[in-house]
Amino acid sequence: VILGFFNGVHSGHKKVINSAVSYAHKNNLKTVLITFQYSPAEYFNNSFEYIFPRELDYKLIENLNVDYLFEEDFPLIVDISAENYIRMIAKEFSPKAVFTGFNYTFGSGKTGTPSLLNDLQNKYNYKYFCIENYEIDKKTVSSTTIKEFLKNGDIERANLFLGSNFCLKSTVQEGAQIGRKIGFPTANMQYPSKIVKIPYGVYKVRVMDKNAVLNWGVKPTFGKNSELLEIHIPNFSGNLYGNILEFEILKKIRNEQHFNCKEDLITQIKKDLDICSK
Repeated sequence: VILGFFNGVHSGHKKVINSAVSYAHKNNLKTVLITFQYSPAEYFNNSFEYIFPRELDYKLIENLNVDYLFEEDFPLIVDISAENYIRMIAKEFSPKAVFTGFNYTFGSGKTGTPSLLNDLQNKYNYKYFCIENYEIDKKTVSSTTIKEFLKNGDIERANLFLGSNFCLKSTVQEGAQIGRKIGFPTANMQYPSKIVKIPYGVYKVRVMDKNAVLNWGVKPTFGKNSELLEIHIPNFSGNLYGNILEFEILKKIRNEQHFNCKEDLITQIKKDLDICSK
């Protein structure tokens, strides 16, 4: 049994999951990861932001060869005591081993800790494995740290800590076709709700196996508009309206800026495209 929420499935999460999968293979066992569809933090704070939508988390977990994934309904167990939660897990799954990260908490008031899981392993007949913190450049890898990097536009460092590329997905919608009129048609999308927001700016992205340019912001050159994601895919022709586009964000190129005229904007877009093509 693997316990945790695992949003973003970052490098530290992977260490926990890989340890459990390796143990299971060596001992002829199956793995089940027990989690929640929505973060417990969202239950207490409606403004909670995710790194990835859950379906992407689950795809990443599946790619790590976890056999089963089980979603608990957090509102139904929010008031359960820490030991009663362990008792419930033991009764439902009869785990031979339990794996968590070093900072895993559970039970009412977060009173459950790795120390408690360790103390109760004989009582509930499981072996407990606490996976120590994973560091990069002497900094602990955590979802909170990764969110800070993303909010600061430090995409490359966020991706390093994630162990994969930060990505977004959204439905392509019809826009004002300003990009098309200046020779750079774009796929326009809304920023997905409840996902941590990166700063306004221009980014190098990977979409449909191509390097592309993303502008995220309010298009100040054409008058302040509502927030919009706009991707220009070089040498692409086709109708993407209504399609869900998923794209990886590789690095921030520059801040969003106002240009005095259309020609200056076109010149800058060409420079952005040159950077993103490399």
